[in-house]
Amino acid sequence: MKFESKKTLNLLLRYALLILIAFFGLNLFYAVFLPLTKYSVYYFLQIFFDPIMVRDTLQFGQKTIEIIGACVAGSAYSFLLLLNLGTPNIKLPLRMKMILFSFGIFLIVNIARIIILSLMYLNDSPSFDALHKILWYFGSTILVVLIWFLQIKIFEIEKIPFYSDIKSLYQKSNLKKK
Repeated sequence: MKFESKKTLNLLLRYALLILIAFFGLNLFYAVFLPLTKYSVYYFLQIFFDPIMVRDTLQFGQKTIEIIGACVAGSAYSFLLLLNLGTPNIKLPLRMKMILFSFGIFLIVNIARIIILSLMYLNDSPSFDALHKILWYFGSTILVVLIWFLQIKIFEIEKIPFYSDIKSLYQKSNLKKK
């Protein structure tokens, strides 16, 4: 297969996957990352407390902590994957490594965030509500951007998601001024 044909096939496959993820990916992310998140938090908090887990809720005597979809941040995983698949010229082994790297970092930081907020809540910290709201509204977005920039540096990515594809298509099109 010619080089240009491979590039075109790669572009079509990446964007077909992006469309599938847009329709079905979010449920998959929650199905995978909700158990990973809630059980990690539960097992860690068992070190200090004696929680009882009932579905997605941790009970600590009179206090409860519910790990809901927003805690898992499935849309953040989706966005990390969209950035990855929207970037051209990444060979499959490197792309897989980048996806695992970004998901792993996000999962670890997210679990740490939930644990810290849980400890603050259980210890009646006056800062809990403010920090919880700040992290809820801005935390995941900032973390996704930081993880993406870290990947660019570590994996030496030179292309820009989506823009590089559009630019390449424009260069090959009849729209380009001659």
